[in-house]
Amino acid sequence: MKLTLTALALLLAGTSAPALAQYNSVPPPSGSSQPQSSAPANAPAKSANIRPSDQAMKAMIELQDAVKAKDPAQIAQKVAAAQKVAKTKEDRYLIGQFQLQAAVAAKDNVATAAAVDAIAATGILEPAKLADVYSSLGFAFYGEKKYDLAAASLEKALALDPRHVDALKTIGEVRVSQGRKADAVAYFQRAIQALNASGRKPEENVYKRSLGVAYDASLPVSVDLGRQWVAAYPNAESWHNSVAIYRNMMKPDIEGTLDLLRLLRATNALSGSDYSSYAAAAVDQSNFVEAQSVLEQGVTANQINAADAQIKEAMAALKSKPKPTDADLVAAIKTAQTPTALLRIGDRYYGLGEYAKAADVYRQVLTKPGADTGMANLHLGMALARAGDKAGATAALNAVSGPRSEIAKFWLLYLQSRA
Repeated sequence: MKLTLTALALLLAGTSAPALAQYNSVPPPSGSSQPQSSAPANAPAKSANIRPSDQAMKAMIELQDAVKAKDPAQIAQKVAAAQKVAKTKEDRYLIGQFQLQAAVAAKDNVATAAAVDAIAATGILEPAKLADVYSSLGFAFYGEKKYDLAAASLEKALALDPRHVDALKTIGEVRVSQGRKADAVAYFQRAIQALNASGRKPEENVYKRSLGVAYDASLPVSVDLGRQWVAAYPNAESWHNSVAIYRNMMKPDIEGTLDLLRLLRATNALSGSDYSSYAAAAVDQSNFVEAQSVLEQGVTANQINAADAQIKEAMAALKSKPKPTDADLVAAIKTAQTPTALLRIGDRYYGLGEYAKAADVYRQVLTKPGADTGMANLHLGMALARAGDKAGATAALNAVSGPRSEIAKFWLLYLQSRA
């Protein structure tokens, strides 16, 4: 709840009546003491809920008049006089209300904070509403770039309600402004957790802001935040950026890069230089058909300029390469000497779009002594995912261990995003 300070005063007062002329304040919790009073004849009518004591009535009326007159010197004098005769928490609550109204009228946030503290100290205002007030006050201080004061108010809000989403997001921005980016990300994460715990889906901007701050600070949590964004909002932007951040931070080898770019292709999230990077990685694995296919896709998507001399040269070179037939690959399987050679045959099938056949080869790899089971299970999961076998792909990807497990997590998100 982000309010102007004028609205904040009304939130506390629970009335739009000017100057609380009828002492019509926020009703206290049930069971609150309500001392009887015989007011002077000229006293304003009072609410049935918040009443000043008999001893404080005269001083309270004089304070009210000073607030109406907007006389700072008189207000200070009358506050002091009222505090001297205040007997009950209701007295102190009303004094705080008048102080708040005067502070808001003077546009003095520091005085507003002191008034809110005075009201809070009475224990009359329910914690949820008080948390809203402190959150709004913190937002006001943030707008004035008074970051220490903003943080102090927001921490008070969170002490009352640790899952106060607006307070968590605002203090996150405060910490960014203070250069404390790791702390900021922690608060943004708490906001996401609080929203999820309440059954509300966090706005996409919360994920994007958290990730942007984390990545700018080179925080390791960036990778996990990217995956959280994809899980909540699996779109081309989230896929592309989360994978790009992983690649930039973790520096995967060519094999890992290719597997991540294959994922972006599956999610229709390839963009710009991704196409040339994909083709180069595929060529490095001698998977020429896949490299040619992705470059042609980039041209069709207007992401690659077909008239570019380097693209023309690359396309011509790839087209000159022989396309392996099924018979060629079956024969190669029989003569493969190592698990890695067999894995590459599976990759040829994958590059041809023959995902079920690729999966069969990867299963054979897993039976061979000395096989890289992490890579074989990853590729098996990728092939089964593209073939539409969600259960089989999930099992294979969950079996990935070692350095490839982080890439497997991205592919598992792909499976979760499929209907």
